[in-house]
Amino acid sequence: MSRTKFDPDQFLASWSDSRFIPTEQNFRLFSDCIREAFQLSADDAHVYRAQGTTTLDITQKAINGKRKNGLHDWYHDEKRENVAEPPSPAEVSAYTSLFEPSVSLPKALNGFKANAKAKTLRASIAAHVSSRFLNKTQGLIPAKKERQHTNPYLSLWAYSCRELEWAGPWPDTAHTKMSHHILPIFYHHFGCVVPSYQALWVIAKLAQPAKPSKEAVRPILDLGSGNGYWTFMLRNLALEAGMLPLKVVPVDDQTSEYRVTWVQDTVKMDGKQFLEKHGEGSWTVDGGRGCVLLLVYPQATGDFTEKVLRAYQGDTVVVAGTQTRNGFTGFQTEMVDEWMERELAEFDLTLRMPLPSFAGKDEALFVFQRKKAEG
Repeated sequence: MSRTKFDPDQFLASWSDSRFIPTEQNFRLFSDCIREAFQLSADDAHVYRAQGTTTLDITQKAINGKRKNGLHDWYHDEKRENVAEPPSPAEVSAYTSLFEPSVSLPKALNGFKANAKAKTLRASIAAHVSSRFLNKTQGLIPAKKERQHTNPYLSLWAYSCRELEWAGPWPDTAHTKMSHHILPIFYHHFGCVVPSYQALWVIAKLAQPAKPSKEAVRPILDLGSGNGYWTFMLRNLALEAGMLPLKVVPVDDQTSEYRVTWVQDTVKMDGKQFLEKHGEGSWTVDGGRGCVLLLVYPQATGDFTEKVLRAYQGDTVVVAGTQTRNGFTGFQTEMVDEWMERELAEFDLTLRMPLPSFAGKDEALFVFQRKKAEG
């Protein structure tokens, strides 16, 4: 695997949006910002592999091409016969602001929809994003509050939305098959999907004990953890928010290639095997009883997701993935909530909230909790 020498704590401590995010004011190139942030050489020609292949220089050429070759045609019908005009900067900003650490997501979604003019692109996006929001929980989503939260991936994602003229998913996003060269760069350096502050908070709160003086924090099993960015950010979030420290266990078979590694304690193992056989150390998994199961962008190929969900014996499942039937995460022909409702009816979908979606994608965080026995 081709990885850079990388200190994640130092990276986060030295991160600056004004330094590493390209803007019209600083005239910086995306490729140069990535090279400087990750201390890559000026002639770095690493091949980033995802659905296609790219390099930093090829990606920069694609960015410079703007709308050339339909690279910004995100809003079209299934047959690509009707392509909408790209969104305005204000429409893009309205979408990305939903995921700022300080907002209350439910209130922000209401404002996003209420302030959209009828028959506009924003109105279609707002109606779609709002319609997919479901919350049966009490006090799980953070309230509006000024917060200090450093999340380089979120900052770079917001830049990509501005650069690629992306203002969020709408119903026809399910038919979008293309992506952009920026995405493989994000995949290799950070992971497959952006953790918003709200999503990290929800997962951390699910692990916190109801009675801190009598109960321990529940471990979070990050199965299929990749390069560990979500694990790393969860551990930091708990410190930032003044919560009890989290025990996040990253587990991955390490077959995928990443340029950087955010945590050094990844358990190299298949997820199902970990749940069923892992018994090393000071505690055993026991099928995940007493643990929160976290699946970030679980693969849809093979049967990884089904095997892990059926092997899990705990009461809380969190999935970060697509909320379309595009076969990109979870399952080939259906969404994870549809599969859970049919196959594991003992779980109830208690929360579904939007995640920062890369151009042409529609991402969400799903929380499933085991139903309490009657009587």
